[in-house]
Amino acid sequence: MPSFSTGVVTAVRSEREGLQRVEVDGAPAYVLTALIGPVAVGDRVVVNTTAVELGLGTGGWHVVHWNLARESWSRPGPGTVMKLRYTSLQADVGAAEEAPGYRPPGALDGMPVVACALHSQVACVVVALTEAAPGGRVAYVMTDSAALPLALSDLVADLRAADLLATTVTCGQAFGGEHEAVNLASAVEVARAAGGADAVVVGPGPGVVGTRTRLGFGGLEVAAVIDTASLLGGRPVVAVRYSEGDARERHRGASQHTVVALELAMNPALVAVPRGKRQAVAALEPPHHLAEVDVPDVPGLLARHGLDVTTMGRRPADDPAFFLWAGAAGVAAAQLLGP
Repeated sequence: MPSFSTGVVTAVRSEREGLQRVEVDGAPAYVLTALIGPVAVGDRVVVNTTAVELGLGTGGWHVVHWNLARESWSRPGPGTVMKLRYTSLQADVGAAEEAPGYRPPGALDGMPVVACALHSQVACVVVALTEAAPGGRVAYVMTDSAALPLALSDLVADLRAADLLATTVTCGQAFGGEHEAVNLASAVEVARAAGGADAVVVGPGPGVVGTRTRLGFGGLEVAAVIDTASLLGGRPVVAVRYSEGDARERHRGASQHTVVALELAMNPALVAVPRGKRQAVAALEPPHHLAEVDVPDVPGLLARHGLDVTTMGRRPADDPAFFLWAGAAGVAAAQLLGP
């Protein structure tokens, strides 16, 4: 069950659209300003302390639940579609699908849709894709299998600041994208129709869930992304979760999370493989198709764009294979765009 406490805001560390990072009685906390408005030093607030007390991967941050310094707060939304439905924080975020003049494309016409199992893969895919296909418009669709507020993602904020993402779409109960969508299938259409995307990268936000069981992990949605993209007329491309630095056996080499998702997908996908590494995932073909590609220096590209990316706390020097394999998916997607 959740845990709450009250305290006083003692510092505001940083602010950006939708997010404040603050200190409450000296402890780090964040504020989702789109839901409860901003806070100021001296405000007395209610904080949710559950994740920190459980030692979960929030980086030691509490979540500000409400600002007791105000009697009320309101910010009208752009439509009638609600997210975080039937909770005390439900918000009328609207949806692209209900906007006047919105017209779904009807078919994706072979548009590449890259399926990521981890948030950190997204940056690797995007930098490799944009390097291999300069001028291509890349959209990020954030699913609701991990963090729900897109504002929490430093990675997406940095990608946008570096002009590497043309647009963002949040789907399901996730919120805060440039466009909101009701579900995954519609989100991919929204990325193409409203965002003008040439390629779409789909993945969770920060804070992936795993339980050590065969099916109990958030990355299983890769199977749904494959099938959705295929049925809509797109070309699904899989970013293989691959590691040579993870101490957990199930994630060494091609992660069991990737393998199981590919086993459950009903449609074939293009599985991106760095040149010379085909044997590492040979068992996936058939029914899936392996695409060997030459991968650029992904850590170098990340550094060039000012992107500091880690995966489970590991940097590129700690686990170069992870960044190499994720980058392969970006190259494979770029090749589908043609000259």
